[in-house]
Amino acid sequence: MLILSATLLLLLSALYLDLRYQRIPNLLVLIALGLALLLHGYLGQWTGLLVALQGAGLALALLLPAYAIRWLGAGDVKLMIAVGAFAGPHLLFWSVVYGIICGAFTSFALVLFKVGGKGLLNIVKRRYIRREADGAKEAPLQVPYAPALALGWLLACYNEPEVITTLGSFSNTLSGYF
Repeated sequence: MLILSATLLLLLSALYLDLRYQRIPNLLVLIALGLALLLHGYLGQWTGLLVALQGAGLALALLLPAYAIRWLGAGDVKLMIAVGAFAGPHLLFWSVVYGIICGAFTSFALVLFKVGGKGLLNIVKRRYIRREADGAKEAPLQVPYAPALALGWLLACYNEPEVITTLGSFSNTLSGYF
């Protein structure tokens, strides 16, 4: 439960910072990565530390190519490395899969919100229907990806039976006190 709470706190912090400032600070990600390694090392000893390193390594392997072709920013990749250290490889994999799916929808919604319907049609016309011969380019529209990654993690947690069991037992413990 502690690891899930820390991951949720990390994602909420990154979500706010990415939406507000369009950047995810290195210090936030570094502290989260260190905390994940410490928690897994303390709670799971060497096995837990290995799971954390596998999750972080899988995040790096999956998302570094997306950064190389400029689909994701470096902050998003570093964020998911820290999430992978908290979540482990299995939950991280499904977080990335669901994050990509959510990313399509959130990116479309944010672009539609920022430029409107006519602006979206103009972008599609310029980009795909008629190529501009003079080579004039406008600045690319930056879409924060932390919302999609956070939604992907939530969906992965929702579909993971072990997480649901942990939350259910925590809920039963709390209901005994009230």
